[in-house]
Amino acid sequence: MADKVSKGDVIAFRLNAHHLTERLGEDGLLKAAGQCAVQNSPPGSAPLALHARVEGVTGERLGDAVEDRSLLQTWCMRGSPYFFPTADAPVFTTGVLPPTEEGRRHLILGVEQALDDLGMTLAEAVELTTAEINPVLSGRRLPIGDLGTELAGRIAGNLPKKQRTVWTKEGPYAKGQPLGEGVVHFCVRILSLQRIVCFAPRSGNKAPFVLVEEWLGEPIPDTDPEPARAELLRRYLRGYAPSTRGDFAAWLGVKPADTGPWWDLVEEELTRVEYGGASWILTEDLDALRSAPDPKGVRLLPPRDPYTQLRDRDTIVPKKHHREVWKTVGEPGTILADGKITGIWRPRKKGRKLTITVTPFGTLSARHRKHIKDEAHQIAPLRGASSVDIQFD
Repeated sequence: MADKVSKGDVIAFRLNAHHLTERLGEDGLLKAAGQCAVQNSPPGSAPLALHARVEGVTGERLGDAVEDRSLLQTWCMRGSPYFFPTADAPVFTTGVLPPTEEGRRHLILGVEQALDDLGMTLAEAVELTTAEINPVLSGRRLPIGDLGTELAGRIAGNLPKKQRTVWTKEGPYAKGQPLGEGVVHFCVRILSLQRIVCFAPRSGNKAPFVLVEEWLGEPIPDTDPEPARAELLRRYLRGYAPSTRGDFAAWLGVKPADTGPWWDLVEEELTRVEYGGASWILTEDLDALRSAPDPKGVRLLPPRDPYTQLRDRDTIVPKKHHREVWKTVGEPGTILADGKITGIWRPRKKGRKLTITVTPFGTLSARHRKHIKDEAHQIAPLRGASSVDIQFD
């Protein structure tokens, strides 16, 4: 019979794995980013997530890590933008990319009907986009709107008349946007996972794309997909175990039935435990699960922080608060106090002043209020603010 594990042990294990029990030293930036990568949507979330895990994180330090090419940003799990160490690029590109057409369509949900209207497979659309990416992007930095417009225009000229008519008509993605341009936007996500394009640093409110080989000065080495997928799953389990195929699928962005190319590779490394049903953990992590230190301290986690990206949400937030924490639009940050999610917070910036509104789920102790204020003052510079006002609802 599988060992039964407690919620307290699971939370302590995960927080410790996410470096939220105790911050890493100032040299821990890449280690924190490489745990499960760090989502950067909404823009600005990644610096806050890294600040919660690493001492002394500043905008300048992050900018330096991007400019010296040790930290890379590109589209990743669920077709979302993530930061991760450049040295780990094969794990978070090749390791994320599903091997099948169906799996890739699911990863970038929304392209299916347009491809069906075109009578085109995703592989064909990606091939057309790949053929034009170097002529369009070489020596340039282009945001997705400009990149998509140029790519779609060049591709249109290579299509048969019937497909070209569908390609150039208005599509379902944005008013006035040709259908083919929308399709190209989806294809660029696949090109990111094929190590062809990545993000350059933001310019104003735009995140431009560059060719990976030009940005890094060399291509990301070709990697056998199987070791990369296996390592991706190991990193997921180190941060979110005990877990299931279904939860991993939701985190990655594929269907549970399509997890075989990852899960089957590490099955012999797993041990079954009982946690709300049959769940799995890396055998080598069993001792850490049973002996993780008690979490202490306060963190202001951003929207879509790696820790709150877990899929068994009842583990960390009572069901009655799920709709407050996880929203489709306008998702708030969360307050982590001594290992518990105790409320949400929202920032509002006017000029150089940042106002943070804290909405607790219950009563906050005086100690927790003080630590929340301390955290707020630390993150203000990361939001471009010189002063901060904290309001408790």
